[in-house]
Amino acid sequence: MNCATPFDIGVLTDYWSAALMPSEEEKVEEHLLSCDFCGDRLREVIALAEAVRSLAREGSLLMVVSDAFVKRLAQEGLHVREYAPPRGGSIACTVTAEDDFLIGRLAADLSGAKRVDLSLCNAVGAEQMRLADIPFRAGAGSVAFQQSITYAKAAPSETLVARLLTIDDAGGERLLGAYTFQHTRTLPGPGAR
Repeated sequence: MNCATPFDIGVLTDYWSAALMPSEEEKVEEHLLSCDFCGDRLREVIALAEAVRSLAREGSLLMVVSDAFVKRLAQEGLHVREYAPPRGGSIACTVTAEDDFLIGRLAADLSGAKRVDLSLCNAVGAEQMRLADIPFRAGAGSVAFQQSITYAKAAPSETLVARLLTIDDAGGERLLGAYTFQHTRTLPGPGAR
């Protein structure tokens, strides 16, 4: 089963999330009514979106989150552990078996920033992961990120340095702030020291 004019996965994703203009949405719907190939691809997009949504609801993703998201978790009765180290400072942190979500709050002056990256580094400052072009509000004064609670519960005692960087049009980086999380493992099991 093939399609002579298959829709790009991005278009199908935008269709599923209602991000298309009405005229584009109508074009996709008409095509889907007669194309099993693209219908199957749309079902794959839906399944992937549901899997990601499920992981997010479990607290298992590392991602930038909104204040509204954190507030909704608390309203739903979930236990949210939140840490906010001072810019340039350090904070001792841990998680317990009862924690559902782990949030790091990074205070920074985001005014004037066009693009912000979140760089996660080890204790000696070597970058381990980067979330590029994260969502942020210039007037918010902070960025909140969710660390995977699954990871945090199994992680050994370790240091994580989170760095917020603004990226200019030429690709140059400027440090907005560095924040050190000194994680102490408190749960028994593999990885405990």
